[in-house]
Amino acid sequence: MELVNPREVLQAARENGYAVGAFNIHNLETLWAVVEAAIEAKAPVILQATPGTVKFAGADFLVAMARAAARRAGIPIALHLDHSQDLDMIALCIEAGFSSVMFDGSKLPWDENIRLTRQVVTMARNRGVAVEAELGRIGGREEELQVRAKDVYYTDPAEAVTFVEATGIDSLAIAIGTAHGVYQGEPRLDFERLASIAAKVKLPLVLHGASGVPDEAITRCIQLGISKINIATDLKLAMAAALRETLLSNPEENDLRRYLNPARNRVKEVALAKIRLFGAAGRA
Repeated sequence: MELVNPREVLQAARENGYAVGAFNIHNLETLWAVVEAAIEAKAPVILQATPGTVKFAGADFLVAMARAAARRAGIPIALHLDHSQDLDMIALCIEAGFSSVMFDGSKLPWDENIRLTRQVVTMARNRGVAVEAELGRIGGREEELQVRAKDVYYTDPAEAVTFVEATGIDSLAIAIGTAHGVYQGEPRLDFERLASIAAKVKLPLVLHGASGVPDEAITRCIQLGISKINIATDLKLAMAAALRETLLSNPEENDLRRYLNPARNRVKEVALAKIRLFGAAGRA
C-alpha cells in the first residue's frame, strides 16, 4: 500500500466516533515504532514531521522511510507536515511526497491567514495532498514554535464556520485549552466550545497538544467530535527515559541496536496505548 491522503480516513473517524492517532516521528526508530503499534492494532495512522524534523532528517529520507513502511504494513498510513508557517517548506514537502500538510497561520491577521491558507490548498490540491489549518492559538512550545500564555486564544465557533468555507481545508485544528510540551498541572479543556464547533463544522477536527491530557478528557473530546489527535511529547519522553535506563545500567554499551531497540519498544507501547484509547484499533 502507498501513503494515503488522510482526508477519507479522518472523515470516517468523524462519522464513526473515533480518532486517528497522529504521532510525531524523527528518525527510523520512532517511525517504525509507531507503525508497529498501528500494525498490531490494525489501525490507520498518521506519521507527522515538524519543520525541525524535516530539516534534521530531510524530506526525501522521511518520505522514503514512510513509503517503505506503508508498503510493508498493509494499513492506511499518511505522512503529514505539522505546524509549518513557511510556504517554501510546504512546497518542498509536497514535492517530496508528503500526503498531508499543515499551514499554521494562527499568528497572522484574519485576512492574511485565509489568503495564505487558500494558497496552500490550491498548491496541495494539484498534487492530491490534504491540508490542515489552525484557527485560534494553542499555547506552549514545540521546537521553534512558542506561544506565550498571554497570546493564547480559543477558537470562535462562528469564525470556524467562515474560515472553513473561505479556505476549502480538509481538517481544522482548534484551540480549546490544550498546549504543546509538558503541562504544568492538569489542563482544563473547554468542552462546551468544542461541542459548539463540532455542531457547526462537519470537517474532521484536530486536537493538538494531547500529550499529558487525562484519558477521560481525551475520550470526551472524541465523543464531542475530535477526529485526529496529535501526540509528540509523550513519545519523546518515553524514548529518552528508555535510553537513559539502558545506558545507565550498561555504561560500556556501544552497540546502537542494543540501546535503540528498548527505546523503540517503549515508544511502540505508548503509541499502541494511545491508538486503543482513541478507538482506532481495528479500523484499518
